[in-house]
Amino acid sequence: MEDDIRELYQEVILDHGKNPRNFRHPEDATCEANGNNPLCGDRLTVYLKLNGENLIEDAAFEGRGCAISVASASMMTDIVRGKTASAAESLFDIFHKMCMGEDTGKTPDEFTDDLDKLTVLSGVKQFPMRVKCATLAWHTMNAAVHHEESTSTE
Repeated sequence: MEDDIRELYQEVILDHGKNPRNFRHPEDATCEANGNNPLCGDRLTVYLKLNGENLIEDAAFEGRGCAISVASASMMTDIVRGKTASAAESLFDIFHKMCMGEDTGKTPDEFTDDLDKLTVLSGVKQFPMRVKCATLAWHTMNAAVHHEESTSTE
C-alpha cells in the first residue's frame, strides 16, 4: 500500500473508530440483525428503517469491536441511507470483492462516490484476518434486510 493511502486509511479508521457515526438504537427501526465475528470478538447490531418502497430511510448500529469493524459500520450506515435495499446489497457485493482483492468489474456510476470513500477500507485485503472485521457490518445489514435475526463471519 502506498504511504499516502496507508496514512489516509489509518486516519479514516481512527476517526470513525473513535467517533462512530450513527451509533444509536433508533426506536422506529423496521428491521435489525446481530452480527458476530468470533475471530476478532466484534459484535454489532444493525438497525434499519425501510419504507414501503424498500428505501433505507435510516441506518444505525450499536456494539463493540475493533477499530476496523466500528469504522466500517460507521461508514456503512452513512452510505446505505437513502438507497434501496437492493442497491445496498449490490454495493456490499462490490465492497466485499474489493476487500478480498477480487475483480469488481465495471462499477455502476451510482456507486462511484461511495466506493471512493470505502477504498480506505479495502487495504484489509493485505491482512486476510481483517476482511471479516471490515465486512461484518455489511453482512449484518444484509441479514437485517432479509429479516434474519443474526449472522456470523464464520
